[in-house]
Amino acid sequence: MQQEKDTDAIRHSLAHLLAMAVLEKFPKAQLGIGPVIEHGFYYDFKLPQPLTPEDLPALEARMRELARLPLAMKGRKVAPAVAKKVFKNQPFKLDLIKEFTKEKRPLSIYTLSGPDSKSSFDDLCRGGHVKSTAEIPLEGFKLTHIAGAYWRGNEKNPQLTRIYGLAFGSKAELEDHLRMREEAERRDHKILGKKLGLFAFSPEVGPGLPLYLPAGNAIREAILGYISDLKRERGYSFVWTPHLAKESLYRRSGHLGKYDAMLPSIQAEDERWVVKPMNCPHHFEVYRASTWSYRDLPVRIAENATDYRNEKSGELNGLLRVRSLTQDDTHHIVRYDQIQAEIDMILGIVKHVYDRFGFKKFRARISIRDPKNKKKYFGSDALWEKAEAGLIEAVERWGVPHFIGTGEAAFYGPKIDVLVEDAIGREWQLTTIQLDYVQPENFDLSYTDEQGRKARPAVLHVAVLGSLDRFFAIAIEHFAGAFPFWLAPVQVGVLTVNEAAEPYAREVKNALAKQDIRVWLDERNETIGRKIREAELQKIPYLLVIGKREAEAKTVAVRERGKGDQGAVSLKEFQERIAPELS
Repeated sequence: MQQEKDTDAIRHSLAHLLAMAVLEKFPKAQLGIGPVIEHGFYYDFKLPQPLTPEDLPALEARMRELARLPLAMKGRKVAPAVAKKVFKNQPFKLDLIKEFTKEKRPLSIYTLSGPDSKSSFDDLCRGGHVKSTAEIPLEGFKLTHIAGAYWRGNEKNPQLTRIYGLAFGSKAELEDHLRMREEAERRDHKILGKKLGLFAFSPEVGPGLPLYLPAGNAIREAILGYISDLKRERGYSFVWTPHLAKESLYRRSGHLGKYDAMLPSIQAEDERWVVKPMNCPHHFEVYRASTWSYRDLPVRIAENATDYRNEKSGELNGLLRVRSLTQDDTHHIVRYDQIQAEIDMILGIVKHVYDRFGFKKFRARISIRDPKNKKKYFGSDALWEKAEAGLIEAVERWGVPHFIGTGEAAFYGPKIDVLVEDAIGREWQLTTIQLDYVQPENFDLSYTDEQGRKARPAVLHVAVLGSLDRFFAIAIEHFAGAFPFWLAPVQVGVLTVNEAAEPYAREVKNALAKQDIRVWLDERNETIGRKIREAELQKIPYLLVIGKREAEAKTVAVRERGKGDQGAVSLKEFQERIAPELS
């Protein structure tokens, strides 16, 4: 924790140092804000002339020169009148001073000053800095890029120039991060999705509404088929529910007016309708369509359902953040005495899925109420305390690292979120398991207990993959587009050398297709070299090259992804070789 604080102090001080360097270059520059962000910092400016990426090395060099002087950093609390005088030529700072004064927030100015009076810079700031720029690792930071940003994030306000920088505790840490970022760019699902023909976005359809192309849909169906089979084996019942519902359904659940991501309601005749943002209320109505005994529980209702959310356009990000998302959604209606066993079973599925996709390292966050703001949550203190304790016990039995996320629970219950590390060490949130005592009350969910009386169940809201779209994006980046055999959109490519090989190549294709292998035949009038190069760019696991010799001998020349030429074998031998990879 101390290391994090020290790094933040370095990053914050570098933001001031950047502003100082920019003011030297552009004395009439107007200063915005310069906060610490993940991996670094930024500062916003209104400049008298454009800044280009070619200007960044000179600014970075000047920052190092200033840091070497060195400069001391000292802060002082000031009255509003003093602050206004210091920043009389800085309209954005005056805007902040006005706001802070109105809210009765303290004002402080931090000054970078050197051995001579010329090397001095004042900024309105709440603090969190190094005492001297001598503490800054001079090779541990780098200015990276420029972007546009509106003052206070409002497009009605002036547009500013934002300069971003990375900052770490050493040159080695910076270089490690740059290598990681380069690798992340190589794996970017948006770039690979286009290269591999997996998905597309159409301006006519609308932003945040992905179109899955044939190759991408093959992967999507493979993932959904896999998770659905796992659930069916464990007694889940699959349902289908409509994409619309009356407003009253979401008023009953408590989401209407409380869940910001709901799209505006639709008026049709004398009713108002909601495009569903989640599946819970529909699934509760599925449960209510039957009567249940204590012997019937747990009831596991599953649906791979598409929901729609009113995400802001600036937050959309490929498949990671979309407006139409498909969830492998399940609702477990359970007796109170079944909760722990049910969570254990769910966590077993989670482990199975992570093993299948090669996620070796993961941890759990247990999201609980904010004890300082209990009014925003439905339900009694006793129920919340019981639910939170139950989730903590379940994760402890699971035996994975975990931590508490205070204030991150939904309004109707605490939850477990599982965060996984991908192939290059980035952490992603996937699975969510939410324990809910509130919605069974809202929807009057019940069962008949051993004494023949009406009893109230609990509900577990579970999405193992989370958003399938987001999971797909993570899988693309985790595998860098080189999907394992069972998941690859084309598992085997059959490539002909000449026309004479075509009849046998078609036999090979048909034989593999009968094995439920996703196979593609390339019999274009192109050189075999070009066919191989293009197929390898599509990251197909196996390529079978067939020429006149293979056709006569009834063999296939095998090329395996990442290993190259594996020699010629009979088709039967090849089928036996890949059989274990099909399961």
